[in-house]
Amino acid sequence: MTLAPTPIPSRTQYVLEAIKHAILTAQLRPGQALVETELAARYGVSKTPVREALKTLAGSGLVVMSQYKGAVVRLVDATMAREVYDVRLMLEPEALRRSITRSASLDAAREALERADAADDKADRSLANREFHRALYLPCGNPLLARMLDELRDQAALVSTVAWAYLPTWEREAAEHREILRLALAGEADAAAASLHQHIASFVHRAFPDDEAGGGAA
Repeated sequence: MTLAPTPIPSRTQYVLEAIKHAILTAQLRPGQALVETELAARYGVSKTPVREALKTLAGSGLVVMSQYKGAVVRLVDATMAREVYDVRLMLEPEALRRSITRSASLDAAREALERADAADDKADRSLANREFHRALYLPCGNPLLARMLDELRDQAALVSTVAWAYLPTWEREAAEHREILRLALAGEADAAAASLHQHIASFVHRAFPDDEAGGGAA
């Protein structure tokens, strides 16, 4: 018997989304302490939903929790970025190729791309970009593969937000997204997968350059 996941209470969900938005707009910066009493006062709630929201954010990789230091916004460096995006580099192009060969609908990807182009802030743009990528890999026909990629989405968004703060290349990434979608809609599975691979491999190399040819993604 499979048990359905326990739904998150609405107050906790509100705090969760508010903290996530603050992190992805750099209102809460990497390395910044997340004090439960301060966040509770900021969002007009008790400490309980804040505590639960922080646990969920720790699970998604945006927050790090320590017995001695408490909760802090996760730091982003080249090592962290490459670890996250190296996994995407291995999995995501293959998932897209499978989506295309299955003739899956990519309408959601087109809609997400339009939302990204119309976004007013980095958090909304980052969210739309994540939805664009998800719409490409979700119909790949392998739910486990899709879940593995889902687990990386928030961490990928954090890397993009930090990178865009000093290297605002989102217009370039948007153009790359349009080319990936064009190839996908044309049914060119191998070409679309190759374009996505290049898109992923180039981002962290631009944002966190060093002597090692690491992988990355937007």
